[in-house]
Amino acid sequence: MRIMGLDFGAKTVGVAVSDPLMVTAQGVEIIRRKQASKLRQTLARIEELITEYEVGKIVLGLPKNMDNSEGERVELTKEFSEKLSRRTGLEVVMWDERLTTVMADKAMDECAVRKEDRKEYVDMIAATIILQSYMDSVKK
Repeated sequence: MRIMGLDFGAKTVGVAVSDPLMVTAQGVEIIRRKQASKLRQTLARIEELITEYEVGKIVLGLPKNMDNSEGERVELTKEFSEKLSRRTGLEVVMWDERLTTVMADKAMDECAVRKEDRKEYVDMIAATIILQSYMDSVKK
């Protein structure tokens, strides 16, 4: 069994998947959404990836504010979590994603990714960080 990590945004969903031994997380892709309110194609693509990678659990980033309060993005993410759980039948674990975008930017700095190209990678890297953080905490 593998675990899937998701970074759910208004226009994109970053996707990462664990290795079969659940030691490391690898970025898979960024699902681009045409409209923020339309999720059917996004959910269908996630289902395809679940089948392809034999995923048994999903970790979904929870975008809390730095003061631990919950805003509109948290509500939208919780609604997405419910739809994802109903559609896939898998457990969806909500995981604090604060500072993952900052960490993703630092990782791209270290790899010398050009500023113009960062939008292509940031959500997938954030999903990878969310998933790796979850797996590391479970190991402890």
